[in-house]
Parts: sequence; C-alpha cells; structure tokens
Amino acid sequence: MGHPRLHWKAETAIDFDTAMDQPDSPSQPGRQVGERLARRARLALAALVLVAGLVGGSCGSKSTPTSPTSSSSSPPTLNACGIINGTTSQMLGILNGSTCSETNTSVVMLNLRASDGSGIGQCSGTIIAPRAVLTAAHCLVDSSEPVATVKVYLGRGSTQLVATSFQASPLYSGTNTSSVDVGVVLTGEDMNRPALPLLLSREAATGEQAVIAGWGQDRSGSSGTLRAGTTTISAVGNYYLQTQISASASGVCNGDSGGPLLLSQGGAWALAGVTSATSTNACTSGTDYYARLRNPDIMSFVLGLVPDATQR
Repeated sequence: MGHPRLHWKAETAIDFDTAMDQPDSPSQPGRQVGERLARRARLALAALVLVAGLVGGSCGSKSTPTSPTSSSSSPPTLNACGIINGTTSQMLGILNGSTCSETNTSVVMLNLRASDGSGIGQCSGTIIAPRAVLTAAHCLVDSSEPVATVKVYLGRGSTQLVATSFQASPLYSGTNTSSVDVGVVLTGEDMNRPALPLLLSREAATGEQAVIAGWGQDRSGSSGTLRAGTTTISAVGNYYLQTQISASASGVCNGDSGGPLLLSQGGAWALAGVTSATSTNACTSGTDYYARLRNPDIMSFVLGLVPDATQR
C-alpha cells in the first residue's frame, strides 16, 4: 500500500500589520482553499476542544503509519488554555475548542511575506527558547511565492517581531509520511514569553491525552484567534504522531500548521509534536498528523539550530 495523501491546510493571506493592530476588530474570515493551494500548502493546522478544570508507545518503521483507532471513552477535561500559558474564557469554539488569552501564551502566529511585502499566508508556532520559534517546514517553503520575511505576532498590543532568519529542515520532502515537516524561526531579541520544553525523554503512547493549539480557522472560516483543546494520541509512527477528530476530541484546520502538540511529563507539559497535516481536505473529520520530535532527524535539526532549547 502506498503512502496516504496528506493535506497541508492552507490559509489565505491577511493584512495583519493593519488588522492585528486594532484590538477591537473582529477576526478576519478565511476562505475555502482549492486544490492549487492545498497542493502548494501555503500553511497551517491545529485544533481545539471545549475544556474546563485545572489551571495551569513505541516507534513505528519508516513505512506508512498505522491507521489510528477511535477511542471509545472521552478524555478527562483539562484547561488547555491554561496549559499553553493563557487564561481560558471558556468560549465555545466551532471545532470544540476554547478561545484563549494572548497575554502570556507560548503559542504565536507567524505572518509570512513575499519579497514585495505582500502577505502570502499564516501559520502557528511555539516558542522553544527566548529567541526561537518551532513551526512546520511547509509553512516556510510551500507557499505560492517564496517567503522573504517572517513576522512573529505575540498577540494584540504587541509589536510584531521580524525574524532575523528562518529555516525548514533540509529533509522536508512535501506531502508524504516520511517527510521531516519542521522549521525554526529565529528573532533578534527576546520574546519575553515562556519557552516550552521539548519532550525528548520518552515516547508518546497510544491513548494518551494531548493538548493542541493554534491561530487557525474554525468551522465558520474565522481565523486569527488563539484556541486550544484536547485530543488523544491514536497512533505513533516514525515521523508522525496521529490523532483523530471526533465528537469528544479536537481537529485541525487552516492556519494552525506549526502549532504544538503537548504531553504531560513529570507534572509539566512539554512539546512532543508539531502540527503538520490531515488525511482529508475537511477540518471536521479524518486523521491529523504531527511531526514527532523524538525522531532522530527532527531532533538533530531542531537542537542544531536551537541548542538552548529546554528538554524534558
């Protein structure tokens, strides 16, 4: 059997320099993407589930990851927004997510610009060191035009930081299940937000609860809002972790690529995966894929560029 076709969820460009400087303006609407944008993979994914409560496997081969099986029980509730260092407002997101505060979150938005300054898309990312953001490789190289500038958006009331450099993994090879879909964005000044540790000491386990977050679209097409939620690991492959959307779990959508998948370790939450792709064009069904940070190729690339990243 061949590799399943993966779909990077593209997000249309928004003039964030204008829109995001106006705190009372509504979220900008996204639009449906056609096969051209899906193929070029302009960017983004990550998903969300309604949450309340706390404040706060083994490796496969290089072949196609095994098909996940649905969990029969709902995961326990968590305050996913608190886990990503925001404070939840408990607003119901269309994709079963919570809308989070942007004040102190480690999950940022990346605005991508062409050489003429025009917007060519949006992704999410996670701060892993004072001046480093981890994201998906396809965000940086698979847009309709070459990415010339990356701006890091920390939330309303904050000035966007222009990245001093950015790099996709040289082993990224597009839409297949052995592609290293991670990239690193570096800034010239500290972002003054908590840096989330990389979970490299153990493997994710099938059935384990995870927290995911991002700035992408909900079912109405609205994007540019930070949301977070919970889901369950359904399969562990060599290059990817997998989850499935269901009535009791979150799913991913356009604009969320590069966002985090977090697992609990030693009483704290750490980054185990990077939101990458889905098995279908729809945001409401199918399998979601996250680049697995414990893969040796991924680990080597990230730590080579960000040696001061905290590990757990």
